[in-house]
Amino acid sequence: MKASALRKGSVIDEKGDLYIVVEMDHRTPGNYRACYQVYIKNLKDGRVIKQRYNPDDEVNEARLEAQNAQYLYHDDSGYHFMDMETYDTVILNEESVGDAKNYIKENSEIKFLYYNNKPVSIELPPRIDLTVTEAPVGLRGDTEGTARKQITVETGYKLNVPLFIKEGDVIRIDTSTGEYVGRA
Repeated sequence: MKASALRKGSVIDEKGDLYIVVEMDHRTPGNYRACYQVYIKNLKDGRVIKQRYNPDDEVNEARLEAQNAQYLYHDDSGYHFMDMETYDTVILNEESVGDAKNYIKENSEIKFLYYNNKPVSIELPPRIDLTVTEAPVGLRGDTEGTARKQITVETGYKLNVPLFIKEGDVIRIDTSTGEYVGRA
């Protein structure tokens, strides 16, 4: 695949190791050609490296298989999931789960991504609904700038939302950016 087709969360095979795209930035430095500056994380050891690609460069996309799983719980040994087909328990470390830990709650269904019959990562739906557990009161007249306040959802994730959101509301969050989308 071309480097221009890379997205955050894409898994690539770089020199025999699997990497997941953590961050991607399109750069156009002055008189030079445009390039993609990509931060990729090694799925084995969690090391993050910076890589540059021209838009026409070929990148080896890792062929991953997806299977349904259910998130059970988190403890010191990692994040525990149950494969919905075999009912086997699979444990992933924090590096493999990544930012998805902010959006998964107990008993929620997700997709496991397997490479050579080993679980590598998880795939979330594009948007997820979570309940607000902590929200300060938005003061009337406090509308300078973007008029936002920081709240906490049931997974412990903190994000900025409009002032009218209150504790107990169910909100929709974009899992690729981590931003508020709307009420559910």
